[in-house]
Amino acid sequence: MTDAPEGRSARLDVLATGYADDRVGSTVLLVREGDAVVVVDPGMVASRSVILDPLARLGVDPEQVTDVVLSHHHPDHTMNIALFANARVHDVMAIYRDDVWQDRPAEGYALSRSVRLIETPGHTPQDITTLIGTADGVAAATHAWWAADGPAVDPFAPDAAVLSAARERILAVADLIVPGHGAPFRPDASTPR
Repeated sequence: MTDAPEGRSARLDVLATGYADDRVGSTVLLVREGDAVVVVDPGMVASRSVILDPLARLGVDPEQVTDVVLSHHHPDHTMNIALFANARVHDVMAIYRDDVWQDRPAEGYALSRSVRLIETPGHTPQDITTLIGTADGVAAATHAWWAADGPAVDPFAPDAAVLSAARERILAVADLIVPGHGAPFRPDASTPR
């Protein structure tokens, strides 16, 4: 059995490319398939317009967002959840909406036929990866990598072996990596494991 989502019909758009230098911003994604309108990691950005303006250009109103996925609980990936008032919020252990907390493991949870979550501890013990089946292959929105150019060893990872195992699991299925603080990249032999 593979971790890959069943379908390959999701559309993936990068709303904001993240960075981590003297300032920090998360990579924010919009994923659409059928009725599912998903935002991944609406975290810290220079201003809310960095998320809202590209969303508007793509014809999506924040009220239309059905789901928000958090790769982990650090504020730089969660800061702007409230922009999406109608969305269910997903993390490693539950789905949250209004005052309802629905326990469920993220492992294998499907948001649509082409979008599923897997648990990939590494950067934190609570990390999840969003696997997105597109016409171009499987994209993995993950914090297992900060950016294509590093760091090779995550300075915050509590256990390098756990992170390495998560990276191997992701690389076994992903054609494209969308890292937590950088532009999407195609993994190759030089990608840190």
